[in-house]
Amino acid sequence: MTIKLITAFVLAFLFASAFGKFYVAWLRKIKAGQEIKENGPTWHMGKTGTPTMGGVMFILAAALVCLTVGFDGMLRGEFVNIFIMLFACVFGAIGFLDDWEKLAKKQNLGLTAKSKFLLQLVASLVFVLLMRQIGYVRPNFYLFFVDKTIYMPEWLYFLISSFIIVGTVNAVNITDGIDGLAAGTSIPVFLFFVAITMVFGDEFEQMGIMASAMIGGLLGFLIYNFNPAKCFMGDTGSLFLGGIIAALAYAYNMPFMLVSLAFVFIIETLSDIIQVGYFKLSHGKRVFKMAPFHHHLEMGGWLGHKWKEKEIFTLFTGISLVMAIISFIVVCKHFMGL
Repeated sequence: MTIKLITAFVLAFLFASAFGKFYVAWLRKIKAGQEIKENGPTWHMGKTGTPTMGGVMFILAAALVCLTVGFDGMLRGEFVNIFIMLFACVFGAIGFLDDWEKLAKKQNLGLTAKSKFLLQLVASLVFVLLMRQIGYVRPNFYLFFVDKTIYMPEWLYFLISSFIIVGTVNAVNITDGIDGLAAGTSIPVFLFFVAITMVFGDEFEQMGIMASAMIGGLLGFLIYNFNPAKCFMGDTGSLFLGGIIAALAYAYNMPFMLVSLAFVFIIETLSDIIQVGYFKLSHGKRVFKMAPFHHHLEMGGWLGHKWKEKEIFTLFTGISLVMAIISFIVVCKHFMGL
């Protein structure tokens, strides 16, 4: 199994890094450049025109690995990777439509928030229903940190799960606001899933292959997305990324581990919610200099230091790695009595 995980990583990295060279050039040729929000950071306006939809690099890398390294698993009748990939691709397709609308209109407004939410909610509900049908999930949530299981009717489980997935997807999307941030903070999450696979064995092999492929694909993508970025992942990439993180959490039957695994994404989202809510309640006052939180840091909102993008990338990725390690220890302690 270890050889398969390594092969998945290497193959995905090589594909994403090699394909990216030609893909970024093609995006420039067709002028698929990102429009920067007018109400966003003014210093980001210089990034206007940077090619977007770069998430296609790691999406195709993951698909390639799924169909090659994971092929023998499919011969054994294990199709969970296909379900996860198709589900994440539905979110990627929603993101693609959003990106395409932005490119067509030459502005940073694509699909309406209501349209995206409804599409995501339906996709999430179908996925959870399918995973329940094939036996990968049960209508209960186990809370690892307090060692407690919450049982509930299936309809309530499906509803809550749908909102958890949609929330995770959009939290990743919000985090994708500076070069490399969404990719960098996601890699430790996938490392957690690979580590769980290596500890608990063949039961999770197919999912581990997918997680390993995502690490390789994201590292290959970071060659072009690390500051200064030559390409953005776009909503195509960020919605796919959030979708596959949520899908893996459910495939491992550990959805509430997202509380710790997605810690950075949650903080970013909460900062945005707090900012908007307080602005409305206080008639124009703000908690942060700008939301989400990474922009607050850029504007010197912590210790008076104006954080550079590479510094924020290092800080947030480091926090994500620490939370992934803590999550791994908690799971091992529960199942192995460590």
